[in-house]
Amino acid sequence: MYKSAKFWDRVADKYAASPIRNQAAYEATLDRMRGLLSPTDSVLELGCGTGTTAIALAPSLGHIIATDVSDAMLDKGREKAQAAGTANVEFLQSDAADAPAGPFDAVLALNLLHLLEDLDGALSEIAKRTKPGGLFISKTFCMPGRGSVIWWFIQLGLPIAQAIGKAPYFAKLSTADLDAAITKAGFTIIETQMAPGKDPRRTVIARRTD
Repeated sequence: MYKSAKFWDRVADKYAASPIRNQAAYEATLDRMRGLLSPTDSVLELGCGTGTTAIALAPSLGHIIATDVSDAMLDKGREKAQAAGTANVEFLQSDAADAPAGPFDAVLALNLLHLLEDLDGALSEIAKRTKPGGLFISKTFCMPGRGSVIWWFIQLGLPIAQAIGKAPYFAKLSTADLDAAITKAGFTIIETQMAPGKDPRRTVIARRTD
């Protein structure tokens, strides 16, 4: 997963300055996670980016380790945490395979799984880091219906953007692919939800079963 680190290092400034596209949906996701987590929980977030979610959830948790493959992204997160006075977030460069072992009460992977070349391997590592009975919460881009504008961009525009270094690896996952991979890793899916409108991202809340 570190192969993509250079791309994310390059875009860290732009990424940090970009507004959240659907603030209402994002806040709803945060509220749902707060309802699932407890003030004593230890949480691992993979692919934290610039730390926005980790910092937002921190007051509701005991401790959260926020990881990313990009040092530049993590530097932005540390700056934001310091500005917010958030003391219980730890930023660490890692991918799923070398993230802290935990085990954690919950593992988060938000807007990450569709960017991974080895999804099954990453989910296996995530399962190892989740306590038995603990939660795995993900939000993942899943392919929209054939013929939509987004579908056409992914088929035609994305390969060009990738060829010139303007886009990272991107897996064309269906909702069935995603759910099957999560289940195969040893989780029981307890809740799913598609983002509102034309946003093709799917939230999956799952519990480790062994």
